[in-house]
Amino acid sequence: MTADLPSHSSVVVIGGGVMGCSVAYHLAKLGCRDVVLLERHKLTSGTTWHSAAQVRQLRSTRNLTQLIQYSTDLYAALEAETGQATGWTRTGSLSIATNPDRLTHIRRQAALASAFGVEAHEISPREARELWPMMNGKDVIGAVFSPGDGRVNPSDLWSRAPRPAARVSSRA
Repeated sequence: MTADLPSHSSVVVIGGGVMGCSVAYHLAKLGCRDVVLLERHKLTSGTTWHSAAQVRQLRSTRNLTQLIQYSTDLYAALEAETGQATGWTRTGSLSIATNPDRLTHIRRQAALASAFGVEAHEISPREARELWPMMNGKDVIGAVFSPGDGRVNPSDLWSRAPRPAARVSSRA
């Protein structure tokens, strides 16, 4: 329905998935008041709706890690800012090792996390079972827990949270 669309706009974002909605949101937060987001169906109806829920902060580079840290802080603050639940839950994440090579790997990941400013702690197999009681921990020899990681429902996060002063248009 082109009648709903403005005749012009300074910024047009194509695609109403997590990325498109995020771009429109951040442009509006920066004061850009002439943002139009176009989505052919409804927000997050493309691949976003089935995205994995786990959000782990540690990435292969410091910049990517900082981007995800920013994202987790944003997810936690959006409900207070917008009044809409976003589906973000800080659950932490658990990496387990069942052999010495994997234990070396997760210990290296914990050291990298520390270097990048992500909280991560090596914990015992017993502590891992306490965090995840349904785990079959018979062969677990070690674990790393990252308390700042969490889960998000991408569709809740972006389709229900209003964007400040940005127009969202949908075409069937």
